[in-house]
Amino acid sequence: MRVLHVITGLGTGGAEQQLRLLLRHLPAACDVVTLTNPGAVARQLTAEGFRVTHLGMSGNRDLTALPRLAKLIRAGRYDVVHTHLYRACLYGRIAARLAGVRAVVATEHSLGESQMEGRPLTRGVRALYLAGERLGRVTVAVSPAVAARLHQWGVPRRRIHVVSNGIDADRFRYDARARAATRRLLDLPDDAFVVGGVGRLVPGKRFDVLLRAVAQLPHEVRLLLVGAGPEEDELRTLARRLRLGDRVRFAGEVCHDRGEAATGTGDDGQDEGTAQADPPGTAPPDPAAPDLPSLLSAMDVLASPSPEEAFGLALVEGLASGLPVFYTDCPAIEALPAQERGPAVPCASDPDAFARSLYALLTDGVPPRETAAVAHHYSVTRSATRLMHVYERLLTPHT
Repeated sequence: MRVLHVITGLGTGGAEQQLRLLLRHLPAACDVVTLTNPGAVARQLTAEGFRVTHLGMSGNRDLTALPRLAKLIRAGRYDVVHTHLYRACLYGRIAARLAGVRAVVATEHSLGESQMEGRPLTRGVRALYLAGERLGRVTVAVSPAVAARLHQWGVPRRRIHVVSNGIDADRFRYDARARAATRRLLDLPDDAFVVGGVGRLVPGKRFDVLLRAVAQLPHEVRLLLVGAGPEEDELRTLARRLRLGDRVRFAGEVCHDRGEAATGTGDDGQDEGTAQADPPGTAPPDPAAPDLPSLLSAMDVLASPSPEEAFGLALVEGLASGLPVFYTDCPAIEALPAQERGPAVPCASDPDAFARSLYALLTDGVPPRETAAVAHHYSVTRSATRLMHVYERLLTPHT
């Protein structure tokens, strides 16, 4: 089976990392097309042996991308075209139709109640999405919550399949040596109580709530924010205004596992055929920087005040590391029975509420680190198997 994955960009985002992880486990011949930004994940995929094509799309209205993408699909003789993220779903579905491929799957990674991929949902966005959705055969939702939102929009239930995001739980297993080394690197005291936050630094993640919560707690409490984004300067300014001083660490954008930062660029200067280097001003990850599992090992608790999530992958990774987690919204956790959720506690997206929960944990003491069962429930091998069943069903006559 030959599958072409079409994605809007290949920077270090959740959907991009999830695609990379799935490709390692899918028993199919997979190629990737990125419409724009062949960044860090493009380099990683190329180094791992996947063919990555940069379409060089200049903007949302670059209609010249359609015939070029259709030509590429025809030349590759793909059985399935699988699209990811809003722009790629729209252009990829149309191009697949032009190329004569009817087995078209789209994954909806980040549909919230009021936003999609961090942008407000308008009538125009919804109308265009639904028009494109009808050109495919199946829409994959990463959680039951996303599936419900799609149906509320008007997508028929028979066209929606839930294939949850997956993780490799063993990669996130707690490592005491990595904890000590990472704390030394970040100048975090061994006896500090470290609150972690993981995600893009954008307004919707509400990391300002964590800053205000930590400001209410004893000096021994530190905050470690992992991620990059347009709100970083504002968060740093807020930290100074709250007089948090050296109690906050901004780790920046990091690798999900060891060895990623050392991958080659795959840049041969061509517009199509291989991945190119990051856009100007985008620095590749530092090979000496700790990876995400090491940063999670360095934390004592993971907190997410985001009021609107499509899945909550970072929290599942935190549970795999044995961390207690406080969260405002996490469909991945809420989809499970209460007894299977592990040390996960809901908390209002409010500084006082998070401060109370964190102080209680600080007072009671952090429990021993054990991988929660929820991490194994969201195994990437299980997700890859379910996705293959979707492909096979599409390619079976009369389905």
